[in-house]
Amino acid sequence: MKGLTLIGISLSLLLGFALWSLKRGVKVKAAPAVANTAPPSFTINPLLLTYGSSEPEISIGNDGTMAMVSLSFCCGTELWTGLFGSIPTDQGVVDAPLQQTGKSVFSGHDADVDVGSTGRLHISTLVLLANPALRSGQFGVSAITCPDPKSAFSISQCTEQFIDTTNSDRPWVTSDGPHVYISYRDDLNASLINVQRSDDDGFTWQRVGDPIVGQARITADATFNNIQGKLIADPNTHNVYDIYAAGETGVLKARTFTPNQIVVSRSSDMGRTWKASVVFAAAPGIRLAYLFPALAVDPTNGNLYAAWSDGNTVSLAISTDEGNHWTSPVAVSSAPANTAIFPWVAAYNGIVDVVYYGTSAAYPLDKSADYYVYFAQLNGGSFTQTQVNSAPNHHGCIECPSRSGLLDLFQLAIDPQNGKAAIIYVDDTLTTFLPQTVLAQQN
Repeated sequence: MKGLTLIGISLSLLLGFALWSLKRGVKVKAAPAVANTAPPSFTINPLLLTYGSSEPEISIGNDGTMAMVSLSFCCGTELWTGLFGSIPTDQGVVDAPLQQTGKSVFSGHDADVDVGSTGRLHISTLVLLANPALRSGQFGVSAITCPDPKSAFSISQCTEQFIDTTNSDRPWVTSDGPHVYISYRDDLNASLINVQRSDDDGFTWQRVGDPIVGQARITADATFNNIQGKLIADPNTHNVYDIYAAGETGVLKARTFTPNQIVVSRSSDMGRTWKASVVFAAAPGIRLAYLFPALAVDPTNGNLYAAWSDGNTVSLAISTDEGNHWTSPVAVSSAPANTAIFPWVAAYNGIVDVVYYGTSAAYPLDKSADYYVYFAQLNGGSFTQTQVNSAPNHHGCIECPSRSGLLDLFQLAIDPQNGKAAIIYVDDTLTTFLPQTVLAQQN
């Protein structure tokens, strides 16, 4: 099959992980035997909108219900719902009802989605609030809670509210039972990371602690100097984790942003206080943020998986002790994905999936590059890399202005009922000048 590459790191990964675990006193179970099977294939469904969309996110509930959001270029944040394996239903613009007196509201800037274990749907979006003359504006972070997405519902049944109207950036949402968390970066206040928590399934909110502040040297580098990935709540341990890339202080700080460290902060008291650990540190000047670092927790055992890209290779590190210690990173991507960026990771019941955009070109600035979606799976100790789409979803430089259609990320999630993956990505070749969101579901 075109694009299929067996990544020859399984033995070294198993041995390295076993040695690391023995040093830490972690018990290692023998990896289950994995039968030789055909590489995974995917059913691909474009979710076409008249004005296009990009930067999609996806969440799958315990019953296999999918919820997906994507940024419509005209109207706001589009929402789709449906069971895994189906073509999802377009529910419309979920943040359209957000209005304020004397303000013009422009939604559809950043968004994230979470299907909670309680059955409720949680969404957070970034909304621009401008004065009527459009001469000034500020970003607000919304919190939206909706009924169970597996049932027939309309957006009119959702509750939408602003939880912050400072100049914020990139909200993420996660939940653990009725406890829902939203994090976002405060661009006007040292780029700190604000976290709010709801204890009633998303209806009321309160500020809790900052994953960066007050952790001495480990996070001192991250003020004014971070890219925050998705906040993750673990229903197994009830910890909350936040991942971010940060640069070292000194001559580089305030002069150039080159985040050379991957850091994970953990809260064991529902976001009140945080403890940081460095997952991986490269030499100063090496960028580890193409673009967001990604974090997943396996809710069946609490294991953590951190993934990131240095502009060429997607790497993965593992923690089995709630983020206190991490394995040395291993390369996930390989040829023909010589340049692999925009990684995302998901984990469930020992299955670990990673996706990324990849090209045979040697670097992201190559204007002749063709990009494809790649899917890599770690199951029973071995990685396989599979090309998802047969035709490229992007042509040209992905770090140049032409990248704007793909924006900054795409995602995947695992259906707990069958262990299969759903990937939601962007293709800017389907319609002229308009990127479109595409859903690929593992067969």
